[in-house]
Amino acid sequence: MKKTALTLICLLAVTMAHAQYDNWAVGFKLGEPTGVNIRKYFNNVNAIDVTVGSYGGILANNREYRRGLYKNTGLSFQAHYLWHNSLFNSELAHIYYGFGPQVNSRRYYPDNLQNQQIKYTNNISLGGSGIGGFEYFLPDGRLSIFLEGGVYIELLPGPFFISPNVSGGVRLNL
Repeated sequence: MKKTALTLICLLAVTMAHAQYDNWAVGFKLGEPTGVNIRKYFNNVNAIDVTVGSYGGILANNREYRRGLYKNTGLSFQAHYLWHNSLFNSELAHIYYGFGPQVNSRRYYPDNLQNQQIKYTNNISLGGSGIGGFEYFLPDGRLSIFLEGGVYIELLPGPFFISPNVSGGVRLNL
């Protein structure tokens, strides 16, 4: 997955002649979740940010969940509607915040299957997440690095299960 993301970033860097802040950005984030990150800027204030990747591998593989445990890394899809502003009137430093849906797929090991031959079920969860972050654009404007944090609150199947979303990464602004 890392090789695919790196190949995509390199291919886009070679094919695009000019970077524009209010267009697209493609990158990679490491944390919760980890994966390929795509951002579409609409104007100087709003953006849509989508991450597709894995969830549960960085902060903790073993997490108490309902009446059992999560013991592995799973797939994740996350989308946020963002508001962003320059920090200290600088075009190089921005802060952003937003919210949106998150879907995760992980193996769930319920306590009532401990003595069974199959000890887990595949679990798909749906909830909402909110994030806030800091992004720094390198002076050429094409690359940016970011740190963000927030929270995921599950609605189905385990209402009010809360998990942190913390990650950092790099984006190529096209």
